[in-house]
Amino acid sequence: MDYKEYKVLYVVEGGLGTIFLGASGIPIKKMETALNKEAADGWTVVFQVLEQKRFMLFWKREAVIITLGR
Repeated sequence: MDYKEYKVLYVVEGGLGTIFLGASGIPIKKMETALNKEAADGWTVVFQVLEQKRFMLFWKREAVIITLGR
């Protein structure tokens, strides 16, 4: 498909859960709500990446980067 415009969503796991529990997980409901809102506006998912990066020196934190197109 040939898209004319793109949009990037960045959904990250919570920082407090990472600090106190060691890991918390991606907020699925937040991601689902954002995707449903964008789909209603005509956006479709083109690509997604799971990113893991250092958080406050000792912990690792995950994020999902979602690219939308229409």
